[in-house]
Amino acid sequence: MNLLDKLIKNVRVVRPNQSEVECLDLGIKDGKFVQISPEISADQAKEVLDAQNLLGFPGVVDAHMHIGIYRPLEQDAIAESKAAAMGGVTTSLNYMRTGQYYLNKGGSYKDFFPEVLSLSEGNFFVDYSYHIAPISAQHIDEMQWLFEQHGVASFKIFMFYGGYGLHGLSDQQNLFLMINKEERYDFAHFEFIMRGLSKLRERYPNEAISLSLHCEVADILNAYTKIVQQDSSLTGLSAYSAARPPHSEGLAICIASYLAHETNCVNINLLHLSSRKAIEAALMMQTIFPHINFKREVTVGHLLLDVETPTGKWAKVNPPIRPRSDVEALWNAVIQGQIDWIVSDHACCSAEKKASLQDPENIWLAKAGFGGTEYLLSGVVSEGSKRGLSYNQIAKLLCWNPAQRFGLSQKGDIAIEYDADLVLVDPNETFVVHAAESLSQQGYTPFEGMELTGRVKQTFLRGNLIYDRGQILGNPQGHYLPRSRNL
Repeated sequence: MNLLDKLIKNVRVVRPNQSEVECLDLGIKDGKFVQISPEISADQAKEVLDAQNLLGFPGVVDAHMHIGIYRPLEQDAIAESKAAAMGGVTTSLNYMRTGQYYLNKGGSYKDFFPEVLSLSEGNFFVDYSYHIAPISAQHIDEMQWLFEQHGVASFKIFMFYGGYGLHGLSDQQNLFLMINKEERYDFAHFEFIMRGLSKLRERYPNEAISLSLHCEVADILNAYTKIVQQDSSLTGLSAYSAARPPHSEGLAICIASYLAHETNCVNINLLHLSSRKAIEAALMMQTIFPHINFKREVTVGHLLLDVETPTGKWAKVNPPIRPRSDVEALWNAVIQGQIDWIVSDHACCSAEKKASLQDPENIWLAKAGFGGTEYLLSGVVSEGSKRGLSYNQIAKLLCWNPAQRFGLSQKGDIAIEYDADLVLVDPNETFVVHAAESLSQQGYTPFEGMELTGRVKQTFLRGNLIYDRGQILGNPQGHYLPRSRNL
């Protein structure tokens, strides 16, 4: 008899496109789900595990992460993919670009990206892929090569980079982006990226090729930062939010959407929407340009934190953490089905790098970005359940939708022939977030002290148990996932 490699019994299976949770046994062979039914006999498997009626979600697809931004990629991949596994994430999609941070190199992606892949190999505990940002003009010509040779199907524009720094005011953006003096990272460049991507889609119409945008306008950020810095009544996260006001997001979304219409760039992802105005602009653009397939993303940070968060500077991020009214607007959009997926935007920034040594409480001198992939599933289960979000809807937001959009046809569901990526969750276990218990190397968390209900107990990657109640097991087994059907 052809035995199953593994049988996991008594799983309360949460599927993204169902309306109920069903108690099932899961048979796994060669890293895939091959048998799913209410009762599979234990003698059909080499190894049998009892899930004891825990919830079983598909492995989470964290579609917005950054690996290697603040420290060497190969080190960051090890530690931060452990944190991902701890949170039930089995697929990590990471944004990558040339310029300062990451590999600290400019030049061609034909030189740069093979190095990224080489540094990644053997260092991820979860499966991984990359979204790429075309920074210079030559990168637009390389998008076809990136897709055909490496299965990179998603690209990114940081709309504010041309005229504003990663952490604040800057007139050094060409140096930061490592592009020639005469090159511009501006609306025209974004237009040409979209035209290039439209050509690629015409060549490969059935592939999941899309463009993601960080929507903020540099001119607004520059002007408002100067105003807010002169206003001593605003401090901390409130000041940072006021310096990058929500209408900057709204304006950027409108510009990006019109450019998408102009260039027939039809698959557009609006990243980490942080405010009511951003959501309203995104929905307005969907109405005006119904032929554009817009997807809308929010982060767990923007859903769990607000400007009154006691962790203060540790929660600095772009776009900023907003006032509570914006947080509630985001949740309302999630509940109404207006958000397509939720992510961590994980960017591990160690405490010594995050805060200024000279003036540690100064929000303007703090670095932007923080990790949080380990709290993505628990955070959404905890807060979403309170607001009436079903487990099935959560599986759709965290697993199915991002997998579908980004061409990961083997991920995002518990179904026959899908990768046997599974997270066992105790929905009734409450815990308090403490950075000291995280497997991330960050050393702090903006979620410190927050009480969450819904703890990840075990994570399986392609049928292998990689995380078990606080412990990472074995060596890194993550595979690079090319997102082209020809690779």
